[in-house]
Amino acid sequence: MALLAACSAQSPPPPAPPKVGVVTLRAEPVELTADLPGRVAAAETSEVRPQINGVIRARLFTEGSMVRAGQVLYEIEDAAYRAALGTAQGNLARAEATIGSTTALARRYRGLVDINAVSQQELDNADAAARQARADAAAQRSGVQAARVNLDFTRIRAPISGRIGRSFYTRGALVQSGQADALATIMRTDTVYVDVTQSAAQLLDLKDAIAAGGLSNQGRESARVRLILPNGKTYPIEGRLEFSEVAVDPQTGSVTLRATFPNPQGLLLPGMFVRARLVEGVRQNAILAPQQGITRDPRGRATALVVDAANTVVSRRVIAERPVGDKWVVTSGLAPGDRLIVEGLVAVKPGMKVSVGKPAQVTAAPGAGR
Repeated sequence: MALLAACSAQSPPPPAPPKVGVVTLRAEPVELTADLPGRVAAAETSEVRPQINGVIRARLFTEGSMVRAGQVLYEIEDAAYRAALGTAQGNLARAEATIGSTTALARRYRGLVDINAVSQQELDNADAAARQARADAAAQRSGVQAARVNLDFTRIRAPISGRIGRSFYTRGALVQSGQADALATIMRTDTVYVDVTQSAAQLLDLKDAIAAGGLSNQGRESARVRLILPNGKTYPIEGRLEFSEVAVDPQTGSVTLRATFPNPQGLLLPGMFVRARLVEGVRQNAILAPQQGITRDPRGRATALVVDAANTVVSRRVIAERPVGDKWVVTSGLAPGDRLIVEGLVAVKPGMKVSVGKPAQVTAAPGAGR
């Protein structure tokens, strides 16, 4: 008996429970965003083309500069069009002179027909000649106007204000009305559009969440949008979602959304690929779990380890819907007040007793470790 008592006195004490860092979860509102691919487009685009045939005499702009609507960009040789205007003006003068003689003759015949000095037929012929002269003069006036328009077209003007690109034609080049190739392109980029695409499935999920009351949204037509530039930086000015397409693209199954962005510095260039961060809404009473506390089982399902009131480890199967920063939005499996293990996971398993403490590496939410 004495020997057994001595052995019992010398046996080591039971090991201390492993220490884990926990975060106490709480419900809080969270702003949900979606990153969507997009492309920048100019607010206005105009391809400059000639409206008459001729040879370019001069180019009057600097490539890459700002031009204003109505500014002369090109001049076309106008000698032939000036001559055409002169011919039209001469024809008009002749037609107007004919009006005077025919009108006077018709007036004279009208007085003579009463005394049977001329026949009624001669009066009718004189009246018809006067009307024909007036009609011919009207046609010649239209010819003068058309000649002036063609002469004005020898000075090719900017249809819109904006930045003009390179000139595809030089002095001495022959251009034609209705040609397929533009002389240059003008783009207004002080405000730009960003066209992004969203899958129809995402759009339906979003509408379901709003209808269920789990997501508040002030209206997609006024949603805020931020841009991630190709170099990874965030564009400093926030944009607004203007509208969404009324139909789904049958080839891609996506819906096109258009946002507008101010572009005072010209940083956004048409054709640039960007990522648009669309603010979808605010989810009320969301559970945000640090990503360190969510693991995957061999079947790829999300799991979490929590500590119950008796400091015993309990395994939970959860649904991690989407990441928000360094956390997961958990829609099932965790509740406010749960103590989620975020440090010391490799040393514990379900059913073990643990010692609870604050995490050293993870930013603890208010109340963590209690």
